Amino acid sequence: MKKLTSIWMMALLLFSVWAVPLESYASTGDQGINEKLGLPIVVYGEALSEAQKSEVADLLKVDQHEQVDEFSVNGQDLNEYIGGNPNSNMYSSVKILHKDNGEGLSIEIVTQDNITQVTKEMYTNALLTAGVENAEVLVASSVKVSGHSALTGIYKAYDAKGVKLDESRMKVASDELDIATDIAEEEGIDQDKVSELLTEIKKAIAEQDPATKEEVEQIVQEQLQTLNIELSEEDRQRLTDLFDQMRNLNINFDQVKNQLDDLTGSIQDIINDDGFWSSFRSAVQSFFQSLKNFISSLFN
Repeated sequence: MKKLTSIWMMALLLFSVWAVPLESYASTGDQGINEKLGLPIVVYGEALSEAQKSEVADLLKVDQHEQVDEFSVNGQDLNEYIGGNPNSNMYSSVKILHKDNGEGLSIEIVTQDNITQVTKEMYTNALLTAGVENAEVLVASSVKVSGHSALTGIYKAYDAKGVKLDESRMKVASDELDIATDIAEEEGIDQDKVSELLTEIKKAIAEQDPATKEEVEQIVQEQLQTLNIELSEEDRQRLTDLFDQMRNLNINFDQVKNQLDDLTGSIQDIINDDGFWSSFRSAVQSFFQSLKNFISSLFN
């Protein structure tokens, strides 16, 4: 009888582990017109068919708003804002909700399976570089795309509403996104680790205020060592050149340091979650093995 009771206790314990609810994320819900901050902005990739555009509108929950300002983005915009190919087909689409000063920048990739190279942390880093703050940005695509062109849609949205972002900063932000995705793909480094590297370099630049390219190079090298990341000489040089451009543009990362700190925490949560689930799987496997051994012992 004691052995049978023990079996039931172990089964109950296993059920209680599985029954723990996972964290859920609330949607933005119904929103009326914010008279202070203006209408939500939706920018569609011009290459979308009408059916695809309708699908994207559903994904971005456009109908939850009483009114929106709608625009489209094409290859000419890509060329104008970041010097890209004017013949490019644009599919990535975005919705932007302006927020009060101090509320920060949040990014959500609604169609993660269709944005194949750029993570929300990469978008956040690039947009902070470009000078975009205090906004909620949703990115979606009805077809598989790298995700780079979503930046252009965001830039156009701000431009169309009369908010002029610095052209040099927009170009550097685009370069940053290119380098981040290249390093992740070519060097075989986890995307979250690359985002963490970029974030930590920016934080170090904000704290140390390097005056020369050599000092920027030293910061890059220190962060590579701290995060135990090995890059080719070419990619180390690309990072150095990128952040030296930021230094020459006098981008004040002190102004967004809290967001950079939050971004670091977010990335660490993702990395730690991977470790947690790996340990959890091992624990479950070990549990079942122990249960099997215990049950076998009852009949020996």
